[in-house]
Amino acid sequence: MLFHSSIRKELARSFGATLVVLFTIVLTMLLIRTLGLASQGSVNPEEIMLVLGYTVLGRMPTILTLALFIAIVFTLSRMYRDSEMIIWFASGRSLGGFLGPVMRFAWPILAVITLMVFLVWPWANQQSDELRSRFERRGDLERITPGQFQESSSGRRVFFIDKNTTDGTEGRNIFVSSTEPDGRESIISARSGRIEWIGDQQYLLLSNGQRLETDVDQRLQISEFEEYGTQVGNRALATGGVGRLKSSSTWDLLQSRDPASGGELGWRLGMALTAVNFVLIALATTAGNPRAGRGGNLFFTLFAFIVYYNLLNMGQSWVSRELIGLMPMMLALHGSVFVAAALWLLKRHWNLSIRGLLTSWRQRSPGASRAVP
Repeated sequence: MLFHSSIRKELARSFGATLVVLFTIVLTMLLIRTLGLASQGSVNPEEIMLVLGYTVLGRMPTILTLALFIAIVFTLSRMYRDSEMIIWFASGRSLGGFLGPVMRFAWPILAVITLMVFLVWPWANQQSDELRSRFERRGDLERITPGQFQESSSGRRVFFIDKNTTDGTEGRNIFVSSTEPDGRESIISARSGRIEWIGDQQYLLLSNGQRLETDVDQRLQISEFEEYGTQVGNRALATGGVGRLKSSSTWDLLQSRDPASGGELGWRLGMALTAVNFVLIALATTAGNPRAGRGGNLFFTLFAFIVYYNLLNMGQSWVSRELIGLMPMMLALHGSVFVAAALWLLKRHWNLSIRGLLTSWRQRSPGASRAVP
């Protein structure tokens, strides 16, 4: 039908343009953030694009939801402004009749959002955490390039290595200069060294070398050693808390009885329900004035998205802290929004008003029908 095809084509054009703009903005922001993490030493500079790709994949459900919401609002606003809605209403179409073509356009996007939030979101977080964990577990000796001086992650040591092995855990002709917090300085040179994990601590074990130490009073002490060990890394990175939950599969969350797992599961379910509710909200609340621009509808779109998204995060926090159960939170938040949007859509579909209902009720009341003497 012409009615269905014209609306779907208009929605497709608006959704495509909105998705490109939002994707570009989010990609730029995440790129700046990833570069900042790389400069802080939290991300391997050689793996910036991988970390960026996984991060963007994890944000795609939110981007798709917002793009779909904006596309519906902008399409209906344009139709109101260009008087197309008046033509459709005059030809026998009602506002409720737009629900069919809008949902036929939106359901593939809603399905993609659901699959991504249940499957792609934990997988992308898991891959990103593995990249960061692998980089954090690398010792200071592994991070340096042979033939170059390299400062340690703490900033108190300077390393130099002549050559190392292919796996980066052993080196030859090593030079280490360190400054302790109490003011002592030491210079260590050794023929060889290797990285080993003792418990959850990372150590650099040097062999056949010499150590020169200067104390606060500038007294010099020289010693030779066959083997010398010094801690060069932090504790092994342990992924836990929020990071662990974001990387957990949906099936593991369903089997877990932990309140924090319930909060994460509620957030994932809520993202899928949020996209459905936004379709109803856009259709029920969007109105246009031919003499006004689209600034009001755009402001409402962004405000509604921010408020709903923050309420979703708040609900996750409350479920995690056992302030409310998972099902009561889902019914209170998403159920109430769905009912309110559906009632608002019915109100506009039947062209009802509170003043008209009150006037009709007063006219039908027994007191209004009595004759005045």
